[in-house]
Amino acid sequence: MATITFLGAAGTVTGSKYLIEAEGKRLLVDCGLFEGSKELKQRNWDKLAIDPASIDWVLLTHAHIDHTGYLPRLVRNGYRGPIYSNGATHDLCNLLLPDSAYLQEEDAAFVASKGYSAHKPPLPLYTVAEAQVTLAQFREIPRADVFQISPQFSVRPHDAGHILGSSWLELTITEGGKKTLVVFSGDVGRYDQPILKDPESPTHADILLCESTYGDREHPSGSIEDELAEIVNRTAKRGGAVVIPAFAVGRTQTLMYYLRELEEQQKIPRLPVYVDSPMAISVTGLYANHHEDHDAEFTKLEQTGNHDPLNCHEVHMTRTVEESKKINDVVSPCIIISASGMITGGRIKHHLAKRLPDSRSTVLIVGYQAEGSGGRALLDGAQYLRVHHEEIPVRAQIIEVGQLSAHAGRSELLRWLSGFQAPPRQTFLVHGEPSGLNGLRDAIASQYHWPSVTIPEYLQSFKLA
Repeated sequence: MATITFLGAAGTVTGSKYLIEAEGKRLLVDCGLFEGSKELKQRNWDKLAIDPASIDWVLLTHAHIDHTGYLPRLVRNGYRGPIYSNGATHDLCNLLLPDSAYLQEEDAAFVASKGYSAHKPPLPLYTVAEAQVTLAQFREIPRADVFQISPQFSVRPHDAGHILGSSWLELTITEGGKKTLVVFSGDVGRYDQPILKDPESPTHADILLCESTYGDREHPSGSIEDELAEIVNRTAKRGGAVVIPAFAVGRTQTLMYYLRELEEQQKIPRLPVYVDSPMAISVTGLYANHHEDHDAEFTKLEQTGNHDPLNCHEVHMTRTVEESKKINDVVSPCIIISASGMITGGRIKHHLAKRLPDSRSTVLIVGYQAEGSGGRALLDGAQYLRVHHEEIPVRAQIIEVGQLSAHAGRSELLRWLSGFQAPPRQTFLVHGEPSGLNGLRDAIASQYHWPSVTIPEYLQSFKLA
């Protein structure tokens, strides 16, 4: 009998890994890093609950590191099979995985130089070379057609509307002549957002895995353009900088789209905009090239517009460390967009060390902030933020803009679920913290009265009867 084991994203929003077993074969859906608290990050170093060499195939929903970032570790520890994804996800992983490895190597070198680690020498979780070996195992599958993985497994992807290439998956398990349809939501995106198509809704499933990142709350309903304009204008008037920790994939491109539109409408001044993330710069090029993911409005703008919708008028793309450091010398109003989005690493920490003590400046939080992350600490009112082992005073204004989240809010998740013509036999809620998991379970019970909704625990297994 087929089984599923929750190797990640169970009781937390990171580390997505779902092991499906049927007729002695093993398929791993997603292979993400745990992020956030020290306890969660330790799981990345712990021995995986199963031997990676025993896994036959890996299948990806999308490219975000909490869904793909463990792949080099999996390969390092013995996985030798194919890694299936669509073309856009493959292209993004070509950027994301080496970047993740580089940051880990950089962090290990920094810790070694300061003598902060008890390990001699401190090691990265994996290296850039190991990430490159991993990328050689990628195999592209169709964006929307059925793909036969093996006699036991076939998959059909659908648009999830979360980031470029993001999909939810219909996985058909064939065992003993009987078929079981399992739907993996991946990360469900927003409706009526720029650039990407809206999420498609599933209609049938025997088993459903649904993310619940925002299962307990809604995103603000106000105009994102008006709020962004107010923040930029107010900060510029004070003479400060708007510093935006933003994921290189998705969030940066959406921000650039809105900022350019506000400039075109003359609602904000044409300030210097620094995109300080080599990966975000490269990803923006991929967003422009993968037309299959673009919605009708963005396609029309590309074809008939008289400007680049993903670039501001005075944009500075800073790839090198030297260019990044020069941003510290900018004393006039500006906008700085840099990774990581949850302030768990990357160049954004250097910018925060410089700008957080400045009461004229604004730090704009535009995405989900996991427990234990720097972004969550700022949202929770921290008076000091620990950056590179120094306590940086927080005097800048901290503002959260929920409208820019790439994750569906509770009503959007319920809208996505409304497509089912009949309830799944079993629904598992994943990729959420306890409040999100419980909130979505209660909402499903209240609105749809589904019979069996389960919140699995880490490493728990279930038979897919």
